[in-house]
Amino acid sequence: MNEKLIIFSAPSGAGKTTIVRHLLSKYADQLAFSISACTRQPRENEVDGKDYYFISQEDFLHKIAQKEFVEFEEVYAGTYYGTLRSEIERIWAGQKAVMFDIDVIGGLHLKNKFKEKALAIFVQPPSLEVLSKRLFGRGTDTIDKLNERIEKAKKELEYADQFDVILENDNLEKACERAEQLIENFLFDRNNES
Repeated sequence: MNEKLIIFSAPSGAGKTTIVRHLLSKYADQLAFSISACTRQPRENEVDGKDYYFISQEDFLHKIAQKEFVEFEEVYAGTYYGTLRSEIERIWAGQKAVMFDIDVIGGLHLKNKFKEKALAIFVQPPSLEVLSKRLFGRGTDTIDKLNERIEKAKKELEYADQFDVILENDNLEKACERAEQLIENFLFDRNNES
């Protein structure tokens, strides 16, 4: 398999992580998850080196200076996320395509950097109201943090048309099926997109 990247981006709560997990289990021989580095604290059940590489802000800034990231962003004030160059190289060395579950701006940076090697998919929630309910239903954030996520989501939705594909997620099963078609068309160069 040649060097390809599949980028899933969406506002927090749109369902991209659930779709990505589904695809990773279905296409385990063809895809590997790109683990992002971040400076925030792990949430309950998150594992360093599996969900994220949790590093200090000082270490993150050092890696920026050393040009170890292919993309990075200060997603929230004082909280950085980024993709290490070594992570992409590790996955490509294993003869797999790189699967990203990444914020919207990071996804666009990757798409612009890797161009035709990348398929950038924007997961669109049914509405901002549904997105808000999903975020509140998680119960993982404070009210202030939830409001910050919702404001960020409003801005991120404006970038949808800059992606290769907008994948609507108003029905998770259908969204997963559509995502499978997109992946197969891209990885196996099938031109019978429906």
